[in-house]
Amino acid sequence: MRRLLVTGGAGFIGVNFVYYWLQRYPDGRIVVLDSLTYAANKASLDAALSTGRVDFVEGDIRNQDLAEDLLQRFELDTLVHFAAESHVDRSITGPDAFLDTNVTGTHALLKAARSVWLDPQNPTDDHRFHHISTDEVFGSLSTTDPAFTECSQYAPNSPYSASKAASDHLVRAYHHTYGLKVTTSNCSNNYGPFHFPEKLIPLCITNILQGKTLPIYGDGKNVRDWLFVADHCAGIDLILRNGKVGETYNIGCENEWDNLALINLLCETVDGMFAANPEWSECYSDSPMAKGCSSKELIRFVKDRAGHDRRYAIDITKIRRELGYTPGVSFREGLEKTVLWFLQNPAWWMDLLHRRDGGPG
Repeated sequence: MRRLLVTGGAGFIGVNFVYYWLQRYPDGRIVVLDSLTYAANKASLDAALSTGRVDFVEGDIRNQDLAEDLLQRFELDTLVHFAAESHVDRSITGPDAFLDTNVTGTHALLKAARSVWLDPQNPTDDHRFHHISTDEVFGSLSTTDPAFTECSQYAPNSPYSASKAASDHLVRAYHHTYGLKVTTSNCSNNYGPFHFPEKLIPLCITNILQGKTLPIYGDGKNVRDWLFVADHCAGIDLILRNGKVGETYNIGCENEWDNLALINLLCETVDGMFAANPEWSECYSDSPMAKGCSSKELIRFVKDRAGHDRRYAIDITKIRRELGYTPGVSFREGLEKTVLWFLQNPAWWMDLLHRRDGGPG
C-alpha cells in the first residue's frame, strides 16, 4: 500500500482525490500539504480527517525542508502533486504567483523527493512522483483539428499554461537526469463537488442560486472537454498502480461542449431540479426559479478574455489501451451530481465567496 503526500489536498481536485483514495483503499494513509490559499478550504477535509487516516499540514510547497521532513517523518513513498495556481484570468492580471507556485514550488518538491528517495545511504526504490498537469499546455485547437495526444507539441498561450508547461518539463528532467520515478497526467476541464466558484460551472451554479448574471465570453463558442472529477481521480489511481515510469498520460472524457451549449444545458438541469423539488425555491429565494422564471434569463455575453484559446480536446487512446481507463460518469449525470452538491452545501460555497470578496476567513 502506497503512503501518499498529496499537495493541494484542500483544493478542488485534491480533496476529491483524498476521498476517492480513502474509499478505494480502506487501509490507505495520506498526508495533505496545503497552504490554504483563497481557493482552498480545510473544512472540505473534515470528514477525511475524522477517519484518523489523514494528517493535515498547512505549509508552502516552495519550502523544500518541510517537504523533505514530511517524506521522512511519515515514511511516504508517493507524492501526488495537485497544488497549483490555476485560474487563467488571475494569471493574466497577476502572473508572478503562477510562476512562484507552479514552477518554483514544483521544483522544490522535486528537489525534496530526490534528496529523500534517492539518498544513496537509504534509498526508497519503490517511489513515485506523480504530477498533475493540464491540456492547456498544448495550446489551442481549431474546430477541425484532432484532439491532443501525449505527443502533441507544447504551445502554451497564457501565463498559467506556460507555468504548467515549465513544471511538466522539470518533472521530465528529474526523471531523465537523476532517475526520479515520475509520471505525469494532462487532464481536461474538471467539474464536480468542492469546486471553487470562480470556474465556469460552479460560478454559473452559484450565480443562478443568487440570481446573478451568467457571463459568457465572446460568442460562447469556445470548446472544452469536460471531465467529472471522480473519473479524473480513477485515472490517476490507474497511473499510480500500473502506469509506466517516465510516461505521460492524458485523462479526459471525450466530452466536448461549447460554452453556450454547456450553460444552456446547465440551466435546464437546474430548472428541472427546482421544478421537481419546490422546496429549493424557498431556500434560494433570489433565484429566477423562485420567481417562476428560467435561469436562462440570466445569460449575458461579455467581452472576450485576452488570449482565450478556442478549443481543447483530449485523446485518451493511450490510457484506455494501456491501463484500461474508461470514464464512468456521463455529462448529464455529472452535472446533476454537481448541482445537487451545491444545492445541499450553501454554507461551503457562501463562505468561500465571502472570503474571495474580502470578508474574514
